Order: sequence, then structure tokens, then C-alpha cells
Amino acid sequence: MNTLSSYKEGRGIIIEGMRKRYGEGETAVDALKEVNMQVMPGEVVGLIGPSGSGKSTLLKALGAVIEPTAGRMTLGSEVIYDNRWLIKDLRALRRDKIGFVFQAPYLIPFLDVTDNVALLPMLAGRPNGESRQRAVELLEALDVAHRAKAMPSQLSGGEQQRVAIARALVNQPPVILADEPTAPLDSERALSVIRILNQMAEQYQTAIIVVTHDEKIIPTFKRIYHIRDGKTHEEMGEGKGFD
Repeated sequence: MNTLSSYKEGRGIIIEGMRKRYGEGETAVDALKEVNMQVMPGEVVGLIGPSGSGKSTLLKALGAVIEPTAGRMTLGSEVIYDNRWLIKDLRALRRDKIGFVFQAPYLIPFLDVTDNVALLPMLAGRPNGESRQRAVELLEALDVAHRAKAMPSQLSGGEQQRVAIARALVNQPPVILADEPTAPLDSERALSVIRILNQMAEQYQTAIIVVTHDEKIIPTFKRIYHIRDGKTHEEMGEGKGFD
């Protein structure tokens, strides 16, 4: 796969020839057969496909949760996988280089909003004051700073998802993986979440991949990857609503 000339060194993600096989011999199953993707800094792309097509396996591989069988993955300016993991500390990789947004926010119930966001940089060894300041800046950017001292149980569903997005951005990762982030939301809130992801991608030059079945948001993507039978197929989307 030829990389785009506009791909910016230091950010984004490129996947080349990724495969994942479970088992051996006659019982082997090829969950991923040929995955090629590239998501540029500042870009939000959709990843869609039917159940059993390989979406979950691909997301786990991109998130360094499972090891692919073959292929190459470049994250930012660094090749992190080339038929084997080239990074020794995958836990640190997930913490520092990959942001995650899930269908449920998974906020820590006994920490307030600021500390929920600041926890990751604290775990990475950054000073507490610096981590909280970074958290507050993101909460302000996401229009939820007025809830900075609230507990998760005091937030609305939309507010919780905004806090989850702030948490995903706090370590300024090259890539964010969003797994069905709008599934529990109505149309207005779902579109609001996608609008926020587009704004944050542009502002922080983060590459964002959104796995979704949500027909409400699919027309918003400018590029879409369909995954069928373990293979990716790229197409241009409608890109409605965010110009």
C-alpha cells in the first residue's frame, strides 16, 4: 500500500497487510486476511462491517491488546509492529500512544471528573499539578469544565462521554480508537459526539478510527473502511455536517 503524501510524520497510523489467524491446521480461522488502512493526523474515519467480519479483532490488534499474525503497523513516526511487536512495553504503549473511547464511558466512580481525566498522565509519571492542569484544559475545550469537581454519577450521559473523550486525549496520543461511541445515544447526542471528535481530531492532529453500526453517524464520515471477511475496502463517505 502506498502511503499518502500528506501523511504527517509523527502522527497518524498506517496498517499494511495485517493478518490474524486463530488456531492451527484444519481448525485454523483467519479472522483478518488482508487489512490495509491509513488514517492521517486530524482525520476521523469510520470502520464498518457486519458481525463476524473482523472488526473486533482488528480493534484489539490496533489497540495492542492482541498480537497479529503478520503485517506492519506504524504509529506516529514509529514502526511498532513488523511481523512481531517491536515495542517491549505494550502496556505503556496503550497508555501513552493510544486513546480509547468505548460505548460506555467507564469512568472511575470514586474519582471526580478532573481526576478521571488526569489519572493517565499521573500513571505515566507526570506531576499531579501538571496532569490536572492538562485535564482542565481539555474539559474546557469540551465545554464540560463546569463539571470538573462533579462525580461521574452526577453527570448526564452526554457529559460522561465528553469526559471519556477528554481522557482519551489527555496524553496526546497519535491515534484514538472509538468503539461504538454513539450506540446508546439519541440522534442529537450521537451527532454531537461525532462533531466533538472531528473538532478534537483537527485541534490536536489526532487520527481517530470510529467503529460503528450507527446509521445516524455514517453519513458524517469523509472516508470509510468496510471490513468484509477479514479484508478492508476503502471508499469515500458523504462527509455531511462538519464543513
